[in-house]
Amino acid sequence: MTTSQLIAQINQKKSFLCIGLDVDLEKIPTHLLTLEDPIFDFNKAIIDATHHLCVAYKPNTAFYEAYGLKGWKSLEKTIHYLNKNYPEIYTIADAKRGDIGNTSTMYAKAFLEDLAFDSVTVAPYMGKDSVEPFLAFKDKHTIMLALTSNEGAFDFQTQKIDNKELYKQVLETSKTWKYSENLMYVVGATKAEYFAEIRKIVPKAFLLVPGVGAQGGNLQDVCKYGLTENIGLLINSSRGIIYASKNEDFANAAAFKAKELQQQMEVILK
Repeated sequence: MTTSQLIAQINQKKSFLCIGLDVDLEKIPTHLLTLEDPIFDFNKAIIDATHHLCVAYKPNTAFYEAYGLKGWKSLEKTIHYLNKNYPEIYTIADAKRGDIGNTSTMYAKAFLEDLAFDSVTVAPYMGKDSVEPFLAFKDKHTIMLALTSNEGAFDFQTQKIDNKELYKQVLETSKTWKYSENLMYVVGATKAEYFAEIRKIVPKAFLLVPGVGAQGGNLQDVCKYGLTENIGLLINSSRGIIYASKNEDFANAAAFKAKELQQQMEVILK
């Protein structure tokens, strides 16, 4: 999916919401556990109930890999279901990969070719030869970790080297890489005060923003500093939406929570 197609979907739905499909069998409604593939059935119900309110879905692959081959099959079924039934939806493999060049190429093939995700998250610690293999895929995006929402982000990301914070150096350097126009960046919502500085470096790039909802990030603050004329934001909410209820009405409860965010976004877009 191209950036222009994503922007068109945002304008059509009046939403820049991304829903994280982080499925934990200990948290989903118990009546699903009797089914052959409870992870997929949970995802399918959430997707069918919320697809008109969001523009993207982001399965975190750890929540599937933890269940071995069955979990990977559930992930495969989920992305195939999305691509077949809701091809307008932008899909993100939240895999946070990044390794030497030939290994990164194989990771990229796994998520962008075999599973046919629109994008994949990557870690930039090993530098450009670990990221450029992902960037080479046409009409696909690489979403690079820039400034994350976890407590440990302060261990490295905000430390200064030659009087410049490391995350700023990462952003600036990434712009020099081949096919850097295919880059997006992960910036945590709990660090809203940093968005103004980030926009000085990447004024037009899309930012994937986790942390709104269960992690305490504020949508209005993020948009105040991060929104661009082409929107430029994908706001992710996972637990706050998909675990809105543990009862049989879980999909409707998820849709209600997604609608709340979508309505806030519609007001902001106006």
